[in-house]
Amino acid sequence: MKRFFKWVENRSEEKEIRTTFGTLAGKVGLLSNFLLFAMKLMIGLFSGSVSIIADAMNNLSDSASSVLTLIGFRIAAKPADKKHPYGHQRSEYITGMIISFIILFVGGQFLITSIKRILQPESLQTSSVMFVILILSIGIKVAQGYFYQETARHIKSKTLLASAKDSFNDVYTTLTVFVSAGIEHFTGWQIDGYTGVIIAIFILFSGAQMISGFINVLLGDRPNEEELKLITDHLDNQQLIIGYHDLLIHNYGPEKKFATVHIEIDDRWNLNRSHKVLTGIEKEFKNKLKINLVCHLDPIAVRSEEQQKVYKLVKELLNSYELNLQLHDFRLENKDDLPLIQFDVVVPENISLTNEQLLIGIEKDINQKIGSYAIELVFDRTYLLKK
Repeated sequence: MKRFFKWVENRSEEKEIRTTFGTLAGKVGLLSNFLLFAMKLMIGLFSGSVSIIADAMNNLSDSASSVLTLIGFRIAAKPADKKHPYGHQRSEYITGMIISFIILFVGGQFLITSIKRILQPESLQTSSVMFVILILSIGIKVAQGYFYQETARHIKSKTLLASAKDSFNDVYTTLTVFVSAGIEHFTGWQIDGYTGVIIAIFILFSGAQMISGFINVLLGDRPNEEELKLITDHLDNQQLIIGYHDLLIHNYGPEKKFATVHIEIDDRWNLNRSHKVLTGIEKEFKNKLKINLVCHLDPIAVRSEEQQKVYKLVKELLNSYELNLQLHDFRLENKDDLPLIQFDVVVPENISLTNEQLLIGIEKDINQKIGSYAIELVFDRTYLLKK
C-alpha cells in the first residue's frame, strides 16, 4: 500500500495530493459499492430475502456516500477567498455528516421493512450462487474498508475514516445475512425478518455515532492527546523561554490548524529580542507542524525576589486545598495603596465549587496568611495543558 501511495504522490502536484487521494477513494467506493448493490439486489429479489435486499440498499447508499466524498474533497480543495478566509476544508466534515444522515435514513426504512417481514414471514429461495456472491461481497468490503482506512490515515481524513468504519460495519451485516440464509437453508427456520431488524439497528447505531463525531468536530472538539504532545514537545524544547500556558487550538480542516499560546520570557529582554524569539517559534510551528501559531508575550520578573517569594507562598496555599488547583501567568505589581497580585487558576473538571466560591476563599486566605494585596484572578476550566 505504501508503494501505491508513493506512486500516486509522484504523479500529483504537492498542493493537490490530498484532493487526489480523496477523489481516488471516492471513485473506488463508487465502483465497488454499485457492483455490490447490483449483485445483492439480484440475489435478494431471486431469493425473496428482505435482509439481503436491505443489505443491497445499504450498498446503494454507500454509492451515494462515495459521490458525496468526491464532491466534498473537490470543494475542500478550493483556496481561501474573501467570504471564506480560512479555506473550505471543513466541507469534508459537512459531506461526512450528510453521509451519516443517509445511513440513518436507510437504517430506518429497513427497520420498518424487517418488522413487516416478521409479522408476515416468507420462505427464502436459497442457492449456491447466492452464498458465493455473499462471500465475495464480504471479501470486497474488507478490501474496501482497508483501502479507506489506510488512505484516511495517510491524509488524516475523518470523512474517509467514517467511510472505512461503514465498510467494516457492512462486513458484519453481510456476514449476518449469510448466517441467516444458511440457517434457513439447513433448518427451515424463517429468521430473515429478525436478521433484517438486527442489521437495521446496527446501521442506525453506526449512523448516530458518525453524526455525533462530525458534530463535535464542527463545534470544535478537544485536540487528541497525540496532537497535544507533539505541540508541547516543541514548546518544551524552546531553550530561551521560561514557560508557556493558555494554549488554544482551532481546527478549520485537516490541514488548516490555527493556535495561540502565551509565552513567558524574562522581563529584562527588549522588544526586538522578544519579537525575534517568538517569531522563530511561530515559523518552526508553521514549517514543521503545519500549524499557524500566534504567540502572546508574557514578561516574567524572574529576578524579583519579592515576586518569587509571594509566588511560592500562593502556590503552597493553593496546594493546601488539595483540589489539584494549578496557577500560571503570576504577576505582582506595586500600587500606591495596595500591591496587586494577578494570576490564572486552572480548575479541574471534578471540582464542584463555583468560581465565586473559590475567589472568596482564595482572597481571604491570601490576605490572612500572606499579606494585604489587591487580587485579580482568572479561572480556567477548559485548560488543554496538563501541567
